[in-house]
Amino acid sequence: MAVNGHIVRDRIPLSTPPAALQVTHRREDTYRIHITADPQTAHQALLDELDGRRAAVITERTVASLPPYAITSTLQRHGLLLGAIAVPPGERSKTLDTAYLLIDWLTQLDLARRDVIIALGGGMIIDTVGWVASAYMRGVPYINVPTTLLAQVDAALGGKVAVDHNSAKNLVGAFHQPRAVISCLTHLDTLDTRQTSAGLAEAVKKAVIASPEFFDFIEAHTDDLLHHHLPATETLVRAASAIKSELVGRDPYEQDLRRPLNFGHTVGHAVETTTGYGPVLHGEAVAFGMVIAADIARARGLLDPATADRITHLLTALDLPVRLHQLRAVPPIDDVLAALGKIRQIRDGSLRFVLPLELGTTLIADDVTEDEVRDALLRATADDLPAGCP
Repeated sequence: MAVNGHIVRDRIPLSTPPAALQVTHRREDTYRIHITADPQTAHQALLDELDGRRAAVITERTVASLPPYAITSTLQRHGLLLGAIAVPPGERSKTLDTAYLLIDWLTQLDLARRDVIIALGGGMIIDTVGWVASAYMRGVPYINVPTTLLAQVDAALGGKVAVDHNSAKNLVGAFHQPRAVISCLTHLDTLDTRQTSAGLAEAVKKAVIASPEFFDFIEAHTDDLLHHHLPATETLVRAASAIKSELVGRDPYEQDLRRPLNFGHTVGHAVETTTGYGPVLHGEAVAFGMVIAADIARARGLLDPATADRITHLLTALDLPVRLHQLRAVPPIDDVLAALGKIRQIRDGSLRFVLPLELGTTLIADDVTEDEVRDALLRATADDLPAGCP
């Protein structure tokens, strides 16, 4: 008998007691991070990663008018562009409404499971597109092409994708690793100083939790980093990418919630929630959250005051907010505490703080009280700080 196709032959026996069946599934994801100094090399890396697959580009309207958008022309010349769409910029677009709009658009393109979605933009685009890719047809491949420093050193890496909800940041999400990440350093030339500083906050976070050597490097090159000078910026992006990949690789699906990468994010997320996802940039909120966490660690006698001061001084040198009044929108302390209470509720009663003990060493604490947070927030309202406070 002639047969066309692939024959699959199984001989699975009937199950026997006990009634409960043990099921084990394992998955391993591998992808490359390309860090390039020019668009031509970045475009070639993208073509190599696509390997002939068609692509749909999702970006934001600001990026659509900037040099990074030339990637769509490259795809079109090679006959690989299915379509491109731009959504409104800013964290307020990181919603289910935007995600559903994009899913509708993908269905109109007839995007198939072998096709690839390209996320071209900053953290909002990376997170939103990643979640859309995880949900569309139960998961299609996507490639991150980050255009902001924050995205290159953090958001584009690790496969945590989500959109925001009114009650909490990143409430609706998934774990869906990218097919590749392509970080072109010349894309950073489009950033203003505030966006650059926000990205540097995430690099400082990684230095505090995992690399005293990286912390020394950032301290020694603040001016070069603020102005995107090579090779300092390349070293920064490469080091931050390596550190995050190493830490995420130990627990890519967060089965253990004790994660040092959340340093600064507990209070940071609460600040973003209470200020309406927009006025305070993510990196700014994280910087402020790091100061609060360091202050709590100092107040407990866990962190040497000189190290706490060093963290605060570096964030200040990078033009980041370290006091409540320095945030672009100043949330009432009670509102921040209420948002933390909501996060505690979502996390089944547990609110974990990452407290630095020294550079490269952290404590994941689940016993930080509301009074401790309130006291740290009150200390962060001071203009002139008393001795012993950050």
